[in-house]
Amino acid sequence: MLVKVPQQLKSLDKVPSFGCLDDSPRGRVLRAAAHLFRVKGYEGTTVREIAAMVGIQSGSLFHHFKSKEEILFTVMKEVIEYTSTKQNDAIAQVETYRDKLKALIISELYAINGVTCDAMTVLVFEWSSLSRQHQHDLLALRNAYENTWVTVLQQLKIESGYVESPQVWRKLLVGSIAWTVTWFRKDGSMTLETLAERVLLMALGRGNC
Repeated sequence: MLVKVPQQLKSLDKVPSFGCLDDSPRGRVLRAAAHLFRVKGYEGTTVREIAAMVGIQSGSLFHHFKSKEEILFTVMKEVIEYTSTKQNDAIAQVETYRDKLKALIISELYAINGVTCDAMTVLVFEWSSLSRQHQHDLLALRNAYENTWVTVLQQLKIESGYVESPQVWRKLLVGSIAWTVTWFRKDGSMTLETLAERVLLMALGRGNC
């Protein structure tokens, strides 16, 4: 399998916007940073490069953020809040826990492969770049996001008699979905909806391996 290598976009206008990563001056900084952090890595990205993509002087960034790490922290905070809202809206629209799990899977697939791709990928792969204080500040949000999965999986365990740990299944499912950013292609033969159904069947022990 060929690994999909992210390509750096030359224009910020081609980077999708969402939530607070919008077209406001602050939002443009966050969008540029999320994209560059994903493509070049947090350590490999300079403040000068972020500013250049936005089209401002590097010193102007500090009107909005105190440091490069604060930009990273804000990107992660915004994407957790945005995807949490999308996730909760999705599961509220269905009744059975099987359908809720499918809704979570689809929501996560779109989070890592859709308009939030840059920021979500940064959240997954650059967590260790945050200081302990910033990690601590995000843990409540991240835990609430993860606990939604655990709650649904716990109910499925009660209903179906699964012996697997919901906590372990949450890590396996979310971890495997996160890696789809390295190989899933929107122009390929499989849609995200089809992939979600396959992930669901495997999670329920009904997939054909």
